[in-house]
Amino acid sequence: MSTFRSIEELVKSLEREKELLKEMFAKRKSLSFRYDYALEMTEYKEERIRFLIDYGIIRDTGDFLEMEDIYLKFFEDVLEVNEEINVSYVQDYLSRLNENIDYYLKENNETRKYNYQREVKRCLKNIALTTIRNVLDLKRNTDNTYKNEPNYQIKKTKLIRLSEKLRNISLLITKCEELIDHQQPVFFRVAMDVQMRNVVSDVKLQLNDSYHNLLEIHRQIVHYLNLIDYQNRIFEKIRKLKYLKDQFLLEENTNIVQVLSERNPVWMEPQTNYRIKLSIDTLRTSDEAFQIIRKLAMRQKAGKNALKNLAEAIPKEYLNGKSEMIDMVNLQEIYNAFMASGTHLFYFVMNYRYHKEVIREDKLIYFCQLASQYADELNFTECYECWDEVEYPVIYPK
Repeated sequence: MSTFRSIEELVKSLEREKELLKEMFAKRKSLSFRYDYALEMTEYKEERIRFLIDYGIIRDTGDFLEMEDIYLKFFEDVLEVNEEINVSYVQDYLSRLNENIDYYLKENNETRKYNYQREVKRCLKNIALTTIRNVLDLKRNTDNTYKNEPNYQIKKTKLIRLSEKLRNISLLITKCEELIDHQQPVFFRVAMDVQMRNVVSDVKLQLNDSYHNLLEIHRQIVHYLNLIDYQNRIFEKIRKLKYLKDQFLLEENTNIVQVLSERNPVWMEPQTNYRIKLSIDTLRTSDEAFQIIRKLAMRQKAGKNALKNLAEAIPKEYLNGKSEMIDMVNLQEIYNAFMASGTHLFYFVMNYRYHKEVIREDKLIYFCQLASQYADELNFTECYECWDEVEYPVIYPK
């Protein structure tokens, strides 16, 4: 593998292929970046792709290209979109901090002592910065896991592991505070100049804020886990009710009629509006009230003019036509059944029991219509699968 000889050469290479790297970074979650697409983005010059491969920026995996982990991690850290929470960095910084403090106390040369002191300041700043980033990544991963993970068992396992990482981050914060306050009192008493005092003060403040944020994230994780257990119980109950309903045993084996008769829901009642009358003085003196009155007057005037332009009456021969029956598939019924199925949309549409015989092309049309009409209530994953020469996205209910 070749290596860059200077930072200028590296920056120029990244600048030349910025469009390709941008697309590859956007599709880093899937193995769908084909070599042909990359060749098109580099103006069909294979030597440009080969240059990136030789210098370790991307790697060739056959028909697909992937970004190397070192550059992928660099972009994720800089853009703060990293999903990997690594607490080992903080532990490494703590070890280096202890080492440099020990070197400082044993060194007699002032120049080298100053270098060790500067390294201690750098380690302290890196500990605070890494801890803050880990806390932000933990918060983002917690929310994304609960909101976007379709599998309840995997969702619960991920949240439990995030809780373990939270405890590790909290433990490292405690270790760093103990090191500053108790384990190395001689160093911080001898080397405590103005810059060191400011660094220590800032680090303590940042670690304290991070610890309080961890408490809030822990409360959120516990809340999410409780919601998952509650939703699992509700889901199982709904599945049992649906099974009884399909078997026409719902009223016989449950007390649903009694429960519904005892409820008195008001969510379907019309909303009550309470009019608030403005005072005469406000209507006379307020410019805002004057503008509102003008808008109301213009609206009423426009409404009166609209009534004058009425359409002609419908001819009677149009009302005497014969009715026509059209046999159609109820997409709303299919969607309601899909939300309770637990499978992805394509598999459900292709295997759904329709009330009439439906050909393959019509089923594909129903799949596209459901995906477009209920897009806000569906979870479009980045996975694609193939069936009978048809490539389709894997879609789950939210």
